[in-house]
Amino acid sequence: MERFKVLVVDDEDDFRETIVKRLRGRNLDTTGVASGEEALKVMAQESFDVVVLDVRMPGMDGIEALKEMKKRWPLTEVIMLTGHASVESGIQGMQLGAFDYVMKPVPLDELLDKMRQAYERKKIQEGKF
Repeated sequence: MERFKVLVVDDEDDFRETIVKRLRGRNLDTTGVASGEEALKVMAQESFDVVVLDVRMPGMDGIEALKEMKKRWPLTEVIMLTGHASVESGIQGMQLGAFDYVMKPVPLDELLDKMRQAYERKKIQEGKF
């Protein structure tokens, strides 16, 4: 798999740390943060190809963070993470420009496939294909 930069945004420490560790194990340059506010701060410092963004978080939720990300970094692809109770939010995220949404808990291979597709779309939009 081609190496690309991933930002994982989730307030559930165990989930986030596990996903970050497993993506790094797959040779992806991965950073994890616990909130939408932290994500925007990190994204202002460095660029990411794909963001995996939880919908439900305290403070700035995933939908608010997505709106700001798409306004400031329109080419960065965002995959929304939703629980069963927030499927509508995942769909709302798609309407706001998210690449796709996945249900928690998501199998790692499924998430990797979505991330790879999101990265390829980003490269196409940047004219690198």
